[in-house]
Amino acid sequence: MPASLKLKSEAKRGSTMETNTPAAGAELTTTKTMFRNLSAPALYEHAVAKKEAEIVKGGALAARTGKHTARSAQDKFIVKEPGSEKNIWWGDQNTAIDGEKFDGLLRKVQGYLAGRDVYQRDCYAGSDPKNRLNVRVYTELAWHSLFAGHMFIDPPAEELAGFRPDFTVINAPGFTALPAVDGTRGGAFILLNFKRKIILIGGTAYAGEIKKSIFSVMNYLLPLKGVMPMHCSANVGKNDDTAIFFGLSGTGKTTLSSDPLRRLIGDDEHGWSDNGIFNFEGGCYAKVINLSAEAEPQIYAATGRFGTILENVAYDKDTRALDLNDGTLTENTRAAYPLDYIDNAIKGAAFPHPKNIVMLTYDAFGVLPPIARLSYEQAMYHFISGYTAKVANTEMGIKEPKATFSTCFGAPFMSHHPSVYAELLEKKMRGHKADCWLINTGLCGGPYGVGKRMSIQHTRALLNSALDGKLAKVKFTKDQVFGFEIPTKCPGVPADVLNPREAWADKALYDAKCKELAGLFAANFKKFNVTSKAISGAGPKI
Repeated sequence: MPASLKLKSEAKRGSTMETNTPAAGAELTTTKTMFRNLSAPALYEHAVAKKEAEIVKGGALAARTGKHTARSAQDKFIVKEPGSEKNIWWGDQNTAIDGEKFDGLLRKVQGYLAGRDVYQRDCYAGSDPKNRLNVRVYTELAWHSLFAGHMFIDPPAEELAGFRPDFTVINAPGFTALPAVDGTRGGAFILLNFKRKIILIGGTAYAGEIKKSIFSVMNYLLPLKGVMPMHCSANVGKNDDTAIFFGLSGTGKTTLSSDPLRRLIGDDEHGWSDNGIFNFEGGCYAKVINLSAEAEPQIYAATGRFGTILENVAYDKDTRALDLNDGTLTENTRAAYPLDYIDNAIKGAAFPHPKNIVMLTYDAFGVLPPIARLSYEQAMYHFISGYTAKVANTEMGIKEPKATFSTCFGAPFMSHHPSVYAELLEKKMRGHKADCWLINTGLCGGPYGVGKRMSIQHTRALLNSALDGKLAKVKFTKDQVFGFEIPTKCPGVPADVLNPREAWADKALYDAKCKELAGLFAANFKKFNVTSKAISGAGPKI
């Protein structure tokens, strides 16, 4: 062990290091050292000394995740057992593994970690005490423990002594599974066991697996008690007008919710209970590829601070200066940092019920308008659809956009049937009379190769007008294919931008692309077997 690690770490929040002594209720022990609840400076020391990461210009900690630079959705499994089996929507997103395979892998991981230093983190998922999950996270890597400390919520120091986990995460990226023996798809695995209340992660160093596995647990548990879990960001205005933002990666969820004119509640995971909106997390996990100080000043500032973790972000080895535009390792470069690194962030147990629901999409077809108002039925249709689009891999010669549908804007984390989440959302939206908006942050003015990405200034102007009630006072026109309503004017936005068809030079080509996208929506929606004619009939008319 490096000499710097032999000293007892400074106790920021009751930090301790003990040899061969498991914590109460722990799922594992080690013959080396169990480091408990270390402070950020101490974890920096460990990560650097063990060559897990390097400190870059500004003070952030830069780590590489190796082969896995994003979530391994196909390597996630749920243990099939009588207590939860009937509630799970089994299929592509929720793949079963039997309990014996889980137990076997658990024993192997326990054996693997028994001869290594282990980092234990005790934390909360959920700011609302009535809907909180006590989480214990065991990690092989020091920087993963710091990540867990950012992503979840630190208990007060006085609560650590009696902390008892509701769920335990065991993360061993250095251990890989044997598919033929262990029942996994490959060497990486993310296993959820609702009966034993354990999450087992191995074969991948991508830190996002830690936070998303607990999000998956919350998405299973909360609907059973009538609470709506949401893959969304949230903020609140000066008049206590909360807004929530649904959206897949790359649609602007983090960017648009980090608004200097509003207080940020959180950027990714929330619950909606009878008490209002509450954050699951204590930090942010922002995508930072091509990040700029001009477009996203608050997130940009957070990337250069001590305590921030940078995943797979390029930097100069000599000067340690960051290059946020370099996507050589991955386009999915990330920064993880505490919520209070955003100047106007706000913390609390719960916040007012939302007045506005925003569903974000990046439409690479250039068909959808920059903003549209949805009825409750249309909101449910688009929520269940979870549409965005990506440009396919041009190296394979494919240059057309590819539609992507992720149910409830977070299919990999939703264990129940989509209708469970949709019904909860509809009930809460109607009960609190929330307005719903569809915002396209993708292309306008033409198809891929012709159209330009929507101006962030125009998007912010449209969003602000929706949130402050200005759009409610203007005239709307109905889209003949999708049925939603499009405003005819908005302060700060040219009129020809608002209606996508008018922005295209070739109207016949627009009509053809619109019909193509509508067909993709309809084909995707069929698989859900939604019985409500009002919702199934709220989709596009082909």
